[in-house]
Amino acid sequence: MLIGDVARHSGVSARMLRHYDALGLVRPTGRTVGGYREYSAEDVRRIFHVESLRSLGLSLKQVGRALEDPAFTPSALVSDLIRWTEDRLEREAELLERLRAIDASAPTDWQDVLRIVELMQGLSSASAARRQQTVLARPKGASVPAELLAGALLAESDPNVAGALRWALARSGGEGVASLAAGVQSEDVDIRRRAVLAMAEMAEAPGATAALADALGDPDTTVRGHAALALGRRGVTAAVPTLVGMVVEGFNDVDAAEVLGALSQDPGCADRIMTALVGELAAPASDSATRIRLTQALIELSGTIAHDVLRQLAHDEDRAVALIASAFAFRPTEPPR
Repeated sequence: MLIGDVARHSGVSARMLRHYDALGLVRPTGRTVGGYREYSAEDVRRIFHVESLRSLGLSLKQVGRALEDPAFTPSALVSDLIRWTEDRLEREAELLERLRAIDASAPTDWQDVLRIVELMQGLSSASAARRQQTVLARPKGASVPAELLAGALLAESDPNVAGALRWALARSGGEGVASLAAGVQSEDVDIRRRAVLAMAEMAEAPGATAALADALGDPDTTVRGHAALALGRRGVTAAVPTLVGMVVEGFNDVDAAEVLGALSQDPGCADRIMTALVGELAAPASDSATRIRLTQALIELSGTIAHDVLRQLAHDEDRAVALIASAFAFRPTEPPR
């Protein structure tokens, strides 16, 4: 079969067939009397083999190795293809993210486009100082896609840069919450912590409260704690059990006690908080340090019930607990008996 016939039947151009011949991928086994290339049935099968491998994304050099190297196994080929494809998809995903970020900023001219590109380059710098400067040096009034800042924050490990990004997001008027809410669901605990910290500073933004409420069930103490503090400061009583748990565990217990004190201004919530704290005090497993923290939390509460409990604790067997309770349960003119 001559080269023109092969081209028509295979769909591979005559030019490409000559290129295959030059590379040694598919060399026709025969020549006509006039010196024209003549392909056998086996040659045509090899052409289809080459085209099949190319369709998987292999370069011609890789195709040649796959066809000629006995040590190049199909499993190795597939593994390489998977790795190359994953790398390509990652690069394309990064490009897509950049394009979407630019589009989200609704650029009106090329200056806007170039500014967003410069911002993305700065945020992807290997230098933490440059990343931080990129965020802080943003011109006043300049529009920056909040989703871009949120994505950078979730990936940021440097605390100073992360703080700058949280500050920038807090100024965005609540945009970026969707990306942060997705971060709360991440399998990576560091990402969840960054997301909750950021939303704690954007608690007034639509959707932030719901995402923070979901974080109350997080297995990580830090995630739960920051979510509970943010919600408690907004008067969300669902945070009470977590806040009490923080006092028991000694994680940000002073802040948790202050928030519980603020929530106790609501009489209905005050009873709930009091019951939880007294129950933990009576728990057999409570050690001295835990009971001291619980007593200090009671001091933050308002109302006569808390005062009565402190009076009782002034006679506690634990001397440290009794001293703390006495200092707040009795007036100077009414010393403990």
